Amino acid sequence: MNIREAKKYIKDSVRIYLKKDEDGEYRIPVVRQRPIFLLGAPGIGKTAVMEQIAQELGIALVSYSMTHHTRQSALGLPFITHREYEGREYDVTEYTMSEIIASVYDVMAESGIREGILFLDEINCVSETLAPSMLQFLQYKVFGRHRVPDGWVIVTAGNPPEYNKSVREFDVVTMDRLKLLEVEADYAVWKEYAKDMGVHPAILNYLDMKKDDFYQVETTVRGRSYITARGWEDLSGMLYLYEEEGLAVEEAFVGQYLRNERVVREFTAYYELYQKYRNDYKVEEILEGIVGEQTRDKARKADFDERLSLMGMLIDRVQQDIRQNIIGSEVLGELVKPLRALKAKAEAGAGAEELGALAGQQAQARKGAMEALQKAGALSEREKRKGRYIVRYLADCERLARLADGQDGMEAFAHIKDKYDANVAAYKQDTGAVQDRLHWLFRFVEDTFGSGSEMLILVTECTVQADSAKFIGMYGCEDYTRHNEELMLTERGDVLLGQIEALEI
Repeated sequence: MNIREAKKYIKDSVRIYLKKDEDGEYRIPVVRQRPIFLLGAPGIGKTAVMEQIAQELGIALVSYSMTHHTRQSALGLPFITHREYEGREYDVTEYTMSEIIASVYDVMAESGIREGILFLDEINCVSETLAPSMLQFLQYKVFGRHRVPDGWVIVTAGNPPEYNKSVREFDVVTMDRLKLLEVEADYAVWKEYAKDMGVHPAILNYLDMKKDDFYQVETTVRGRSYITARGWEDLSGMLYLYEEEGLAVEEAFVGQYLRNERVVREFTAYYELYQKYRNDYKVEEILEGIVGEQTRDKARKADFDERLSLMGMLIDRVQQDIRQNIIGSEVLGELVKPLRALKAKAEAGAGAEELGALAGQQAQARKGAMEALQKAGALSEREKRKGRYIVRYLADCERLARLADGQDGMEAFAHIKDKYDANVAAYKQDTGAVQDRLHWLFRFVEDTFGSGSEMLILVTECTVQADSAKFIGMYGCEDYTRHNEELMLTERGDVLLGQIEALEI
């Protein structure tokens, strides 16, 4: 299966394991909650998927790599304690709490979240001294003398032996206590994730043309050669920073993330070409509707790779604008509740100082909730950005209220409402600007390429990307609707022709 299918299966399993009866007991007893074993090549996104699941379910996540753990660190250190049995005293060996189990309790204490996922990576690379204890752990959720707290689901992961010399093959007794999911790299699935994470468009454009370069692990005369999804994502972050600093992107730099000489050479050459396309076509001018016939003619005569790169640049730029707009919409929506509370406080006769105090409390409460989720590993980058903006906004509301010291609550609230109204007006203006840019994108593709494959790419990307689909659903887009209907009619026509040919009429 691919990583998306694995994510759905794990997410569903976690939800089922955490399901309780009317007495608050877990429907599936802990001893029957089989840990999930995610088996797949390195760098395909196993850890990232666990983070997404925790964030989406609102539960905690504790991650550990088992490769560095010895028997002592995983099970705890022995110490001597005194016990009395039937009137006689004995020295008895006890164990300190496992470092892993202690981390779970630490996260619960710091975040206040009582349920979560304990994710143990590279589980099939445990040391020889620890291996005999794994069977007990996988069945009874116990490390040494200490049990994993109820409400924590165990998910494990590992690499097949061909990728890691340290792998120990599990016997049948161990495997019979696991739910095995074998995962393979899949570029189409990773691309959806990469779009959401803002992976550099040069990487996605390159991989659209050379999908086989997405993931490779092979042995050459010079040793092991490999490219992973993790490598592409890490390279993306550095590319953005290199561009900000005006640094040259050379093969030596790319080779730090992609360990394949051919791919390093070809991607570096493509990246230079990509930068040239970006300068030649003036993407921002196209999206402002400022397009000369010379630019259109150049695009029409370009080879397929160049046209694909141009489409990638244009779509990525518009989708960045759409993503920011949707986040702005979500922020404004989330601010309604705290602002209503401020208004109710003012209507109840509170003064400006009390209003400011409440706004400050709201800001601190939101900040505290974010910190708790972050400690639990359940806060996505998107939610973090939104949360930080809301905290700053509420802090500004506190400042505005305190500046109105001496005025009554409703007068102070009027300043806060003016600020919100100004933000709404700015959002509406931004929405109109994004709609215009989306229109000019469709117009350019239509005037330049007609209803060919370029238009199909544009319509498809607008459909499959969550933010763009949401934006179009909220505000409409006549260009998208018209071309989407045309393409659907064409597809139906092709199906009918195929059916007619099959009947040999």
